[in-house]
Amino acid sequence: MRRLFTTPIWQNREVRERLKWYYGVMSDLKPAKFLIAKRIPCEINIEHSSDERLWEEHERLSKTFNEILNEIKNDRMLFDELKPVTVSYIDLKVEIAKRILKSCHFCEWKCKVNRYESKKLGACRVDSKSRVSTWFHHFGEEPPLVGYGGSGTIFFAGCTFKCVFCQNWDISQDPFNGVEVDGKKLALIMRELRNTGALNINFVGGEPTPNLHTILEGMKHLGTNVPMLWNSNMYMSLESMALLVDVIDIWLPDFKYGNDNCAIRLSKIPRYFEVVSRNHKIAHDYGDMIIRHLVLPNHLDCCTKPVLKWISENCPRALVNIMEQYRPEYIVAERYEEYPDIARRPTHQEMEEAYAFADSLNIVYKPVS
Repeated sequence: MRRLFTTPIWQNREVRERLKWYYGVMSDLKPAKFLIAKRIPCEINIEHSSDERLWEEHERLSKTFNEILNEIKNDRMLFDELKPVTVSYIDLKVEIAKRILKSCHFCEWKCKVNRYESKKLGACRVDSKSRVSTWFHHFGEEPPLVGYGGSGTIFFAGCTFKCVFCQNWDISQDPFNGVEVDGKKLALIMRELRNTGALNINFVGGEPTPNLHTILEGMKHLGTNVPMLWNSNMYMSLESMALLVDVIDIWLPDFKYGNDNCAIRLSKIPRYFEVVSRNHKIAHDYGDMIIRHLVLPNHLDCCTKPVLKWISENCPRALVNIMEQYRPEYIVAERYEEYPDIARRPTHQEMEEAYAFADSLNIVYKPVS
């Protein structure tokens, strides 16, 4: 079934051009990337191959995938020309992800704990089981993501960050919040959301990264065409990025801080700028993207301006949502004297300065604000 969306945002030429692939999948004019990956055959015995051999095959299949994707994007191949296979590129990704759980390095904390044993948990405190706090049609996301059907948002419990101002702290800081889901249950949730009008499947939290194994397995069991959206703090490892880039149709990443000092103090995250900028660049090079930057009061010079400058130089195709929704929540609300710089909302003048700086860099932000 083809779905055509005529909401005003899609009359904007910049939005339509920069989110061209996403629009095609959203409208059922193109197949989602994960469906293409399910039609690419894996030619090794994944259960009995070494980790090194799995990654070698993954690299080979990624090249094949991108060749086919390019043909489909340019209307030189139809999805129906790809035949179902017994063991696919998606199956390979699921196997790799499940092995990573034994010495987890989904994110750059690289805790290397065995999440199957649950005796010692890592920074995210999530074990091998994924838990979903809630899922629904979200109409509060950016206009290209909601339309008339909303964004099919799935909130995973747990997070790799410890943001002192987290607005979803009840989900992010409680890894046992919600109900347990496996790949098959997640596929049912995704199918229901799409069949009831959702424009996309929006993996968020908390943070989706600790649940990568379940998300990939959910795609394995899903046969419905729908764009996959990664809504993340972007602190993934390079291995996780490799598993994601060929199945995510649109990226909705956070870029919070322009330096590591603010990241350590406010989110307890080391090496922030190095890791997050690297992953933004990889995601930008592989797909459509709307970058979110939350303006913090008193942080224009140290965070907002460096982030926007980096985006303008490294992610020129990305749309940007410069967000004014910050409010002192969670720990800041309780101990505001420890965080006087962010103990209030940003002023009108601060937001106007952020917008003016974005204008000076020719960043497209208004269509998605």
